[in-house]
Amino acid sequence: MSGAAETVATSSAAATTMTMTMTMIEAIRDALTLAMERDERVIVLGEDVGVLGGVFRATDGLQQRFGDKRVVDTPLAEGAIIGAAIGLAVSGLIPVPELQFLGFGHQAFHQIGQQVARFRFRSQGRHGMPITIRSPFGGGVRTPELHSDAFEALYAHCPGLKVVMPANAYDAKGLLLAAIRDPDPVLFLEPLRGYRLISGEVPTDDYTVALGLSNVVRVGDDVTLIAYSAAVQLCIKAADVLAEHHGVSAHVLDLRSIVPLDVDGLVAAVERTGRAVVVHEAPRTAGFGAELVATIQREAFYSLQAPVERVTAPDTPYPLGGIEDLYVPQVDDVVRGVLATLER
Repeated sequence: MSGAAETVATSSAAATTMTMTMTMIEAIRDALTLAMERDERVIVLGEDVGVLGGVFRATDGLQQRFGDKRVVDTPLAEGAIIGAAIGLAVSGLIPVPELQFLGFGHQAFHQIGQQVARFRFRSQGRHGMPITIRSPFGGGVRTPELHSDAFEALYAHCPGLKVVMPANAYDAKGLLLAAIRDPDPVLFLEPLRGYRLISGEVPTDDYTVALGLSNVVRVGDDVTLIAYSAAVQLCIKAADVLAEHHGVSAHVLDLRSIVPLDVDGLVAAVERTGRAVVVHEAPRTAGFGAELVATIQREAFYSLQAPVERVTAPDTPYPLGGIEDLYVPQVDDVVRGVLATLER
């Protein structure tokens, strides 16, 4: 699916007037609550999602409200969590399993890549797989080893699986509601640093944001910054620095999802400036940025005035939390990437 990028997220419902300032974690919890109220088939499961309310409190209060048959605490076994979700989906329910951290997803990769993503194909279209797998990832909160790794490219390589990555509270709610209502499986990745550090005005009503539609969050003329998840906020800050100290007008595109990828929106953003810098937290080699560069090269080659730059993490294991700022891209890294692109 592809479509022109939009400057304001669209709602499936009539325009709403009631809004609240919500953090991203509050917006996610609100989406889960609305989804469970609307459809009794929606069931939440995962480690500590019930009694504790989730390690980050994303599911706080849901078990008390909907009962322990719809908000289910599971053993610490990612493969079992996703395997159970598959059975629930085939039985006619709409499971929303949580993997406590994306770095633990390797323990469930067989279930996700070979079962969840392929079930419609394997059943010759007889069975959908309406599963939304929620999982936090990314740096900025000093986590222990295997908690912050950005492995989104691994899942983008699983045909049949959608990969959605919100960057703000409004999109977190609207995209999650859209994902839960999608008949096919969605991996919904939430930025750890954004849970409580990113907030915004969010409608209290039920609304959805279309999957596969990018969003222009800042209009500029000199260079296009392309990002998703927490890297979008990084690019906005870098754009401020570029404007104030270097006289550079940066155009910032939030992809929102990497599968489906909004190719039309991506191309339009690159054609606007003729220069592009892709930013993500994952390691450089075979990161999803490489796919973006390949797409831009094919679809917008004659509009490019310089090679597409990438600002990424290095090709090393994620370090100890105390030195993660040396690993995760920072504002200065994005600024240097832009200036290098403008000089070429």
